[in-house]
Amino acid sequence: MDWKGRRQSDNIEDERGSSPMGGGMGGGGFRFPGGGIGGGGLSFRTIIVLVVIFLVLKAMGVDVMGLLQQTGVLEGGGSGYQQSTSNRSAGGQPANDEMKQFVATVLADTEDTWTGIFKSMGQTYTDPKLVLFSGSFPSACGQASAATGPFYCPGDQKIYLDMAFFKQMKDQFGASGDFAQAYVVAHEVGHHVQDQLGILPKFNQARRNMSEVDANKMSVRIELQADCFAGIWGKFTQQKGILQAGDLEEALNAAQQIGDDTLQKRSQGYVVPDSFNHGTSAQRVKWFKKGFDSGKLSDCDTLNNPV
Repeated sequence: MDWKGRRQSDNIEDERGSSPMGGGMGGGGFRFPGGGIGGGGLSFRTIIVLVVIFLVLKAMGVDVMGLLQQTGVLEGGGSGYQQSTSNRSAGGQPANDEMKQFVATVLADTEDTWTGIFKSMGQTYTDPKLVLFSGSFPSACGQASAATGPFYCPGDQKIYLDMAFFKQMKDQFGASGDFAQAYVVAHEVGHHVQDQLGILPKFNQARRNMSEVDANKMSVRIELQADCFAGIWGKFTQQKGILQAGDLEEALNAAQQIGDDTLQKRSQGYVVPDSFNHGTSAQRVKWFKKGFDSGKLSDCDTLNNPV
């Protein structure tokens, strides 16, 4: 993919230098606010126990505050954030700048593509923000973490991406190449397009009255449409003459490797179709290719057509 020297988006929020403490949750694709994130905090009994331990250690002559500072518990002034030096270069700039430039270039290209498509429909496209983080980071839809994979949050209209996922794609899934990585970004942008078109809000409302199995089936249709929208972006990218030999194959291979059936076979040796929420490998390849071949929104109606 001939991406260097092209416009880069200003809608990148690079938060790789600070990672909120706490765990993540599984998922990916898109996530709605209030999606099962539980509350936190310490109980009154726990606080009492901690106070007693503090007083005992102090009575024994232990410098408790100094010990906490040395172990990093008090790092960040108690705000719940810890500064990470592993993602910073010696000059203080985020590491892996070329990858950031790549993501910003792909995002800019999606902006140009969807702005033009929406304009042709007499509508206005609002650009999403893309948050780069490492470790974990809070979103309006709950905690983003490396374990979640990239996802789109309609609550703040932001895409969350830990670029370590690209390494995982290559090393664990066998999906390498810059256009495979671009496909990931374009897929999440596809969810933003769904949000702009009113598709995600309708699904969010409908799923409240669905069984888990039915909600999963509808989620598959939503995900496949995002794949098709990513294919539309790929079509416009091809027309600009910036795709190189093998790029399309990289994206199709990525779609193949992250299908629900392929992932389940790899992780547990068998598949559970009722648990699919992104689509099979064959479905993901089919719908990306359909969007790429036609370049038309009308050909991406996964909600009303067989998938």
